[in-house]
Amino acid sequence: MRFRSPSTQEILSGPALPTMTRIGLPAVLGSLLFTLYNLADAFWIGRLPAGSGAEAMAGIQVSWPIIWFLISFISGFAGAAASALVAQYIGAGKPGEANFALNQLFTLSLGASVLFAGLGYVCSPPLLRLLVGRTGVAEAAALYIKIIFLGLPTMVLPGLFYSALAATGDTVTPLLVMGTGTVLNMALDAPLVLGWGPIPRMGIVGAAYATVASQGISTLVFLALFVRGKGVLKIVRSRLRPRAAWIAKGLRIGIPAALGQSSMAFGFVVMTAVIGRLPDAATALAGYGIGDRILGMLFILTDGLGVGLTTMVGQALGAGKFARARELVRKGITLLVGVLALEAAFLWPLRRMLVAVFMPSRPDVINMGASFIGAFAVSMPFLGTFFAAMSIYRGAGHNLPTMLLGFLRLWLLRIPLSWLFGFTLGLGASGVWWGMSLSNVVSGLIALALLLSGSWQKTVVEGPAEQRFAQ
Repeated sequence: MRFRSPSTQEILSGPALPTMTRIGLPAVLGSLLFTLYNLADAFWIGRLPAGSGAEAMAGIQVSWPIIWFLISFISGFAGAAASALVAQYIGAGKPGEANFALNQLFTLSLGASVLFAGLGYVCSPPLLRLLVGRTGVAEAAALYIKIIFLGLPTMVLPGLFYSALAATGDTVTPLLVMGTGTVLNMALDAPLVLGWGPIPRMGIVGAAYATVASQGISTLVFLALFVRGKGVLKIVRSRLRPRAAWIAKGLRIGIPAALGQSSMAFGFVVMTAVIGRLPDAATALAGYGIGDRILGMLFILTDGLGVGLTTMVGQALGAGKFARARELVRKGITLLVGVLALEAAFLWPLRRMLVAVFMPSRPDVINMGASFIGAFAVSMPFLGTFFAAMSIYRGAGHNLPTMLLGFLRLWLLRIPLSWLFGFTLGLGASGVWWGMSLSNVVSGLIALALLLSGSWQKTVVEGPAEQRFAQ
């Protein structure tokens, strides 16, 4: 199948849902490959000897919220600013400003990722010991997370390039670059985790090495493309020098997104700690980890369509086509809710069988994962409005609402409700899962009310002071 990215004219005036799908489908395939990589990690680690396999699976599940916390903060302000500024400047017919924004955000992302890599490497081991009392899980997580932090810049920069290209309507190039890296990751997983031929069994450490190596390849390919120039976007040495006006604008747009995404990520760190306090923490974390990966596979379609919605809303607002933007919002919400409702109906009867694929010799983990998926599936349609709100406000460049929605869902709803049902009411793991589900329902309804208020209908691009820097 050959994909062709839609032109700016098609984005601004073409049929809404087909154009959104054309932008979103390559993003869906890219997310599918990334999810398959996560599933491959789980599949091969699940084949390790019984005790070490469960501890390694739990170790990765404990590690990722911490990694995601730092990545989310950096990619929050860089990716959100790139999505809004590039899309709206392209829509406004100002490609020079779009390109200058990319260069400034590249400098900002690179510096921040190096700084945060050092902080994560030093601070993560004691944090892991605080989160998980079980020594084996904490030790496995520490081995994994140190290697990941050494390669943190290679995990941040591809996200920036992805956001910038997607904002122009090009999701095909990121699919090819990041997809190749993901396939490489999956190819490396089995020999490095289990050991093949002369390669020794490395377990969880092998999974970390595979991730860093494949992300490094993707980063190098992206850099080569942008140094040569990709459409209107090109890395230019003279434009990499930080300019106060541009950095301030990027931070003004991006910091709320960074705070929102990192607070959500840290919320998942705390959520992991809640699950880690259950009576059989290793089983609960392993079941949750497998279930989370299966759900991630279903969310790839809505993630991809959300990319298309962000791009189209951003360009419509940049061009001053507010009626077009309102049409996109109405149809985008309907589409995301419908897709998630169908996926939930598909998932429910298959949940036990799907979990068993990854850890067939552990019925306790299978039961735990199926219980988590069953509770979560009930709330999936409500996540449609939540995801739509995130995409729409991201395209508009207004990230304070997304920050507040994320804070609400995790800190005011998910964590308290999970603790209430799981521990205060004594329902254990099932109570934690149903608390998570209820948080999705309430936050989805609040997101819908926020969208109906129309507060997203305002652009963030202005120009005269910035235009002189783009010459």
